[in-house]
Amino acid sequence: MTQNENRDSLALARRTWRTLEPYHGAVYFSPEAADQYAALGVDARTGYFASRSAALGAAPADLVIATFYNFNPQLVRRVIPAAWEAATPQRFVAARIAGIDATLRRILGADISSPALARAAELARSAAEVTLRHPQGRPLFAAHAALPWPSAPHLVLWHAQTLLREFRGDGHVAALLTAGLSGIEALVTHAATGEIDADVLRGSRAWTPEQWEQAVRNLRERGWLDEGPHLAPTEEGARLRAEIEHTTDRLAVLPYLTLGPAATAELRSLMRPFSLAVARELLPWAVDRLSEESA
Repeated sequence: MTQNENRDSLALARRTWRTLEPYHGAVYFSPEAADQYAALGVDARTGYFASRSAALGAAPADLVIATFYNFNPQLVRRVIPAAWEAATPQRFVAARIAGIDATLRRILGADISSPALARAAELARSAAEVTLRHPQGRPLFAAHAALPWPSAPHLVLWHAQTLLREFRGDGHVAALLTAGLSGIEALVTHAATGEIDADVLRGSRAWTPEQWEQAVRNLRERGWLDEGPHLAPTEEGARLRAEIEHTTDRLAVLPYLTLGPAATAELRSLMRPFSLAVARELLPWAVDRLSEESA
């Protein structure tokens, strides 16, 4: 593979992952999923940690902290392992599937039975099944890969993207560790790119303003961030962050390479309307990105 072909393959794989991601990410903002967790006796935030980590079994807090990486450990310890006293991991897995099933049926309506969705599910499953042979070093992915495949096409598609997402995510954690970034420092460098508001990243991961400012000071001392009043990377910091993203892309490209450029482009094209429908309902910040990346 030439350098240009490699660059093109990484770019197509990243764009395809970003196009499919809202279809998976809907579960984290789904009122139906929140209702399922409430029926088990926990709130939506506890349901998030429990349902996503349930594939690991009744995981201790430290294992969830290790695999989720950029959340405040104190937040995780408040909900894990207490969640396993409310319900078994198996019940949380079932609640998660029931929640996303109801959400997708509500949002997609008749399109849930369309040939386009069935074809997208077929392609996404083909890509995801490539990853099943490579669980090494990817604990959260491997746990989800051990779960049974659903039968309905819209859930096959969701599970496939879940596997692709966790496969990529575990690789991203490896890249962050290699770069010497803690969980909160990874968030700060992400915020410095301007892609996501710093307050959203800090608040959603439950870091205090004091912890955030300390991470900013640490990164400025290490030359990752400018000293000015605004959160911005230095030239070296931007280069290092780009290197992390490149490593993440490289570690995640295998399923798309195996699928091939034509089928990968077809999957991305088929998925765009489904992801847009979900984003308009539950993830409005993703709508502009999906539209911008329509080319």
